[in-house]
Amino acid sequence: MNPIFVAIDTPDLDRARTLARDVGSHAGGVKLGLEFFCANGPEGVRDIAAIGAPLFLDVKLHDIPNTVAKAIQALAPLQPAIVTVHAAGGRAMLEAAKTAAPPATKVVAVTVLTSLDASDLAAAGVGGSPAEQVERLARLARDSGVDGLVCSGAEVASARAAWSDGFFVVPGVRPEGSDVGDQKRVVTPRQALESGASVLVIGRPITGAEDPAKALQAIAATL
Repeated sequence: MNPIFVAIDTPDLDRARTLARDVGSHAGGVKLGLEFFCANGPEGVRDIAAIGAPLFLDVKLHDIPNTVAKAIQALAPLQPAIVTVHAAGGRAMLEAAKTAAPPATKVVAVTVLTSLDASDLAAAGVGGSPAEQVERLARLARDSGVDGLVCSGAEVASARAAWSDGFFVVPGVRPEGSDVGDQKRVVTPRQALESGASVLVIGRPITGAEDPAKALQAIAATL
């Protein structure tokens, strides 16, 4: 499987459709996040799905177990290849999400957002480094039966060592020399893949390029 999923982070359906068509035949899939989903809903997702690329629905569900299970069931007709939930929702919520998901959908648990560092965690009352928090949540996710994790490239090697058959999604991936934007823990695509990533999520370096398909192909060549 091509490991690069292109993050189409826009509420504009026409823009999303154009980007998906540009990169769909070159990428492993496309990621649609909250801003797209809130603006366009399931119908918008179906519109992008019609282009044919596998879909990663990055909705980061986090609620009581029953609510998350019903949300996963509601998303099932969209046939996402990957869907995200928050590991911090707890074991019962993670178990409910996995039980509700269709067999073909991988449920992956978000650990520590790549926009956060140790000072951000401390401000939220979480002790230790991002790596320590990822380790704690990785154990919880693994024991709950979900398919894998979302973590930064800085933590994926240790997560892979502890969970050899896990599925690891790494966002915050930036080619050498790219603007890191609001990301605080970034790695290059090759570093992430060599550290054990299953999927690389790359957005602005591709979608912000004059020729997104060419930018994607250039990044893929570094792998």
